[in-house]
Amino acid sequence: MSDPAVADAPEITVIVVNYNGGKFLRGCLASLAAQTHGSFETILVDNASTDGSIDTIVEKPDRLTILRETSNHGFARGNNLGAGQAKGRWVALLNPDAEAAPDWLESLMRAVGERPSHRIVASLQIAMSDNKILDGAGDCYLAYGYAWRGGFGRSVSETPQAGECFAPCGAAALYPRDVFLTAGGFDEGYFCYHEDVDLGFRLRLLGERCQFDPRCLVRHAGSGITGRASDFAVFHGARNGFWTYIKNMPGILLLVTFPVWIAGTAAILVRGLITGRFGATIRGLGAALAELGPALRARRDLKEKRKASVTDIAAALSWNPFRFLARKPDVRPFREPAQS
Repeated sequence: MSDPAVADAPEITVIVVNYNGGKFLRGCLASLAAQTHGSFETILVDNASTDGSIDTIVEKPDRLTILRETSNHGFARGNNLGAGQAKGRWVALLNPDAEAAPDWLESLMRAVGERPSHRIVASLQIAMSDNKILDGAGDCYLAYGYAWRGGFGRSVSETPQAGECFAPCGAAALYPRDVFLTAGGFDEGYFCYHEDVDLGFRLRLLGERCQFDPRCLVRHAGSGITGRASDFAVFHGARNGFWTYIKNMPGILLLVTFPVWIAGTAAILVRGLITGRFGATIRGLGAALAELGPALRARRDLKEKRKASVTDIAAALSWNPFRFLARKPDVRPFREPAQS
């Protein structure tokens, strides 16, 4: 006899982590209420918002669970809490400052159906303020230790075709729930920023691959809540970016690329003297060094579990620094045909 609870389980769990999302949250949930794919639940994790945003929701998806937390856990732990309670086989992440196209979930399922070898999916993100501007086409990783959102700020005409990318941006991503949990989810020590790149790198080391599919469309405000160039964002970006590099880069590649990382970081600090970001950057790097122990322990653990070869990882990285500086997308053609 079949279990009614299992039969009623949704295919997808959408997790939205909110902290003072204001009007953005209303638009986000309204976009989920309009989805053409019916088999999903939504878990809204509210990180102790003080703006009343969760009390002013108008349109909402049918199966909505709200976890009202008493403290701000950050993006990383907030999503981990949601994934721990998810009933779906798949976990889709959507930022509260993002709005999904009506067929977003349907397109995500189509993508993994056509490419089961690429079970992680990055969405096409268009700027909320201007539909002619890209907000992102998957996350990219420069071999010398720097990540960027592919295509950020560039013309939407540069949107790449579907293909393999390094990792999804956590603003609009899909993971198999079991893969997300087995990998340990996001590193909660990050709080926010770079946790999606770190998880994407770890999953690559574990043998997973990520696809970018432009049919999976969202509109994203892009740090609409925290501020992209705030001291908060710069500090966490510098700290977490260094941890990601040290934790995940295979030893021989770390040895080869580290001198360039040092030169690049020096250039970033000099530029910070001009832009006013020097203080937050140096504090972030100092914090990364002061709390390096957990990253080194995670590195040892990953080395034991790694399935991908050094060659596989080297091939997935971007080696052209000019692509990084120009924020160009890095999406490669699939190596095998789609399944019908």
